[in-house]
Amino acid sequence: MSRSKMTPRVLGIFSLVMITVGSVDSVRNLPTTALFGTSLIFFFSLAALCFLLPAALVSAELASGSTETGGVYSWVKDAFGAKWGFFAVWFQWAENVIWYPTILSFIAGSMGFLISPQLVQNKTFLITVILCAFWGTTVINLFGMRLSARVAAICTIMGLIIPMLLIISLGTVWIILGHPLQIHFVKQELLPHFGKPETWVALTGIMLSFGGMEIATVHAGDVENPKRDYPMAMLFSTLIILGTLMFGSLSIAMVLPSSQISLVAGLMQAYSAFFTAYHLEWVLPVVAFMLVLGGVGSVNNWAIAPTRGLVIAAKDGLMPHFFAYQNRHGAPAVLLIVQAVIVSVVTMTFLLLPSVNASYWLLTAVGAQLYMCMYFLMFIACLRLRTHKERFHHFRIPGGWVGVSIVVGLGCLSALGTFIIGFFPPGNISVGNAHHYETLLIVGLLLMSLPPFLLYYGKKR
Repeated sequence: MSRSKMTPRVLGIFSLVMITVGSVDSVRNLPTTALFGTSLIFFFSLAALCFLLPAALVSAELASGSTETGGVYSWVKDAFGAKWGFFAVWFQWAENVIWYPTILSFIAGSMGFLISPQLVQNKTFLITVILCAFWGTTVINLFGMRLSARVAAICTIMGLIIPMLLIISLGTVWIILGHPLQIHFVKQELLPHFGKPETWVALTGIMLSFGGMEIATVHAGDVENPKRDYPMAMLFSTLIILGTLMFGSLSIAMVLPSSQISLVAGLMQAYSAFFTAYHLEWVLPVVAFMLVLGGVGSVNNWAIAPTRGLVIAAKDGLMPHFFAYQNRHGAPAVLLIVQAVIVSVVTMTFLLLPSVNASYWLLTAVGAQLYMCMYFLMFIACLRLRTHKERFHHFRIPGGWVGVSIVVGLGCLSALGTFIIGFFPPGNISVGNAHHYETLLIVGLLLMSLPPFLLYYGKKR
C-alpha cells in the first residue's frame, strides 16, 4: 500500500514554514553577529545565498526521497554506506553537545544580568547554572517526551517569536525617534575589509545560526503537494529566518558599542538600553523570564532528537549495542547520561580562556566546524543519490543536474570555507594568546571527531 493511502498528507506551506522557522531561528545568536556592525548585512546575505538556501533545498530533496527514519544517518548511509552515515550523525550529535553550553550560558547570562550585571562575567555562576539546567532537562527527558511536546509550542511563542519581534520593533522605534546610532549605514561600513582574515570570522557565527534546516524536513512524507509546497515553504522560511536574524542583530548593534556587547548577555544589555530610554524598565524582568523559558525549552526539545540517529547506528552494529538501550519510556537512557557527562566536561571550557566571550566564541567555532563536516557529507550525498533510480523524490531541486550541481557546489564551498575560517580568532574579542586559543580549538575538534572512528574500527576488529 502506498504511503498516501496509509496516512493523509496534512502539512501545507504554512505548517512547513512554522516547523522550519521554529527549528532554525534563535535569539541566542543575535549578540554574536551584532559584533560585526553594519557589515553583518553583507555576511547574512552571502551566507543565505551560499548556505541557507542550499541546505534547505538539499534537505527537502533527501527527506522526500527517504523511506526510513534517521535523517542524516539514513541519507548518507544510502549514499556511501553505514560507516559514513555513522560519521555524519556523530558530527551532528557532537555539534549539539558543543551547542548546549552556549545556549545555556545565554540563559545564565540573562538571569545573571537581571540579578546583577557583574554576574555575567562570573564563570562560577555561569557553570553552575549550565550544569543544573542541563542535568535537569536530562532527567526530564529520561521520563519521555510527552510533557516536552506539550510545552514546546508555548516555549517557541514566548521565548522566540515574541522576544525576536520585540527587539526588532524596539530598534525600529529607536531609528524613528532619532536616537544616536552606534553603527552607520554608509558604503564604507556596509562592505567588510576583504583582505583581513579576521573580517571573515563573522561567517562562523552566522553559518552556525543557519544550521538546522535538515531537522525540519522529517515531515516530507506528510506534505500535501511536495512539488509546489516545498519550494514556497523553503523560500518563505529563508526570508523569515534571514530577516529576523539580520534585523535583530542590527537592533543590538545600533544601541550598543561592539566593545561592550557580551555574547552571553548582549540581548539583555540591548533590552535594558531600550527600556531605559523609553522609561519601561519594569518590562525587563518579564523579558528575562521569556528568554530563560525559550532557552530551556530549546534545550529540552533538542536533548533527545540528535541521539535518535546514534540509536539506529548502534542497532546497526556501528557502536557498542548498549548505546541503543531505551528505557520503558522510550528514552535513549545511556546516550542521554553520556551526553550529560560530556556536556559537563565541555562546560569547563569557560575556565580555560581569559573571558566569558572568548570561551563562548571557542565553543561556537568548534561547534560550527563539526556541523560543517556533517553538512559536507549531506551535500555530496544528495549528488550521489541522484544516480539511484530506485529512489522516488516527491521534491527535486529545480534545474536537473545543472541545478543540483550548482546548489551542492555552493553548499560544499560554504561548509569548507566556514571550517577553515573557524581557525582564525575574531579581532574584536579578546582571546588572550592566539597560540593558546588555536591549540584549544584544534584539541577540542580532535577530541570530538575521533570517537566515531575509534568506535567504528574497534567494533569492526
